[in-house]
Amino acid sequence: MGETTKISWTEHTWNPWRGCTKISPGCAHCYMYTQQERYGGNPFVVQQSKTTWNDPLRWQREAAAAGRIERVFTCSWSDFFHKDADAWRYRAWDVIWRCPNLQFQILTKRPERIAQNLPSEWHRRWPWSNVQLGVSVENEKYLWRVDELRKIPARVHFISAEPLLAGLPGLDLSHIEWLIVGGESGPGFRPMKTEWARELRDKAQGAGTAFFFKQISAPRTEMGCLLDGREWKEYPA
Repeated sequence: MGETTKISWTEHTWNPWRGCTKISPGCAHCYMYTQQERYGGNPFVVQQSKTTWNDPLRWQREAAAAGRIERVFTCSWSDFFHKDADAWRYRAWDVIWRCPNLQFQILTKRPERIAQNLPSEWHRRWPWSNVQLGVSVENEKYLWRVDELRKIPARVHFISAEPLLAGLPGLDLSHIEWLIVGGESGPGFRPMKTEWARELRDKAQGAGTAFFFKQISAPRTEMGCLLDGREWKEYPA
């Protein structure tokens, strides 16, 4: 199945470029910055990867041979719609198109840039069944990202409420197929109230949205994965 990842809602991570710019409170403790510095990179400069571009093609061959569909979190060390990656994105879309056995999970904090950066074939061949489009929402100030996401035709629209820094009572889940919720992890993690996650679970159940609870706030990722005594690991159909 290729490279493993500690992110519980995917099988692979793919980073055709890395580096990003912090734009909202959820970015404050992003693991990418510390990991990049650890490996001698500059996390504040968006750069192409020299080695990872063709990884999905290998995963596609393996998945097709086994008759599997596998998930790929795309740009876990960047943002797929970051402006500094505009010159390379067409090449990434080409790789995605060639991998029908992979579900590319594209999560962004820049949904206002999605429409202008879709491939020309998006609407002619819509929907690309192997692309899931998502936005990060850490508090109610950024609910506008969900509204922007809803404007884009896609087979799966999803929200990552991680790190969840406040309740989201105003969240509208119409036309949202998947909701991921999690507290912050790592050094200096900020607390998440269990009631915030519980309210979102109940909202998802009422809306018919698949609900995935990743973790509570904790020193390490994937600690405390139970909510009300059980795991919630639902995926969109």
